[in-house]
Amino acid sequence: MRRIALLPLLLLLLLAACSTLDCPMNNQVALKCKLSGPQALTDTLTLSTNRHDGNDTVLINRLTGVDSLLLPMSYAAAEDTFFVQLTSTGGSTSLDTLTVSKTNEQHFESVDCNASVFHYIESVSTTHHNIDSVKINNRKVNYDTSRSHLIIFFK
Repeated sequence: MRRIALLPLLLLLLLAACSTLDCPMNNQVALKCKLSGPQALTDTLTLSTNRHDGNDTVLINRLTGVDSLLLPMSYAAAEDTFFVQLTSTGGSTSLDTLTVSKTNEQHFESVDCNASVFHYIESVSTTHHNIDSVKINNRKVNYDTSRSHLIIFFK
C-alpha cells in the first residue's frame, strides 16, 4: 500500500521540477519612427536601406497615409542608413538619407528563446531635402515599440 501512495508523490515532484519558459511573446526588435508634417501623410513613401553585403533592399514600397513606421535594424553594424524617398501627388520625387548611429547589445533570456540584439541610439543625421529635422525620443531600442524612438519632421 505504501508503494501506491508513493507513486503520486513521485509524479508530483517530477512535475514540480519542470519549469515554464518565459520567452517574450513579442520578440521583434524594431525602430519605431513617428512621421510629423503635412507631407508625411499625403505623399507616397518608399524606404530602402543598404544591407551588409553592399546591396540595397526596399523595406517599404509606395506607402501612403501613415503616421509611423517600424524599421528593422542591423545586428552588428555601428550605423544603419535608410533612404527615404517621397513622391508628391504631382509626381516630383526627392530622396533623403537618414543615418542612425548606435551601439549593439546582445540580449539573452534563456537557451530556449530566440537570440535578440538590443540597440542604443547615439546620434541621428539626415540630409534636408524634405526632412526638416529628426528628434531622438527614446534611445533604447528593444521589444517595447509603444513609444517612438525617432520623430521625423518633414518640411
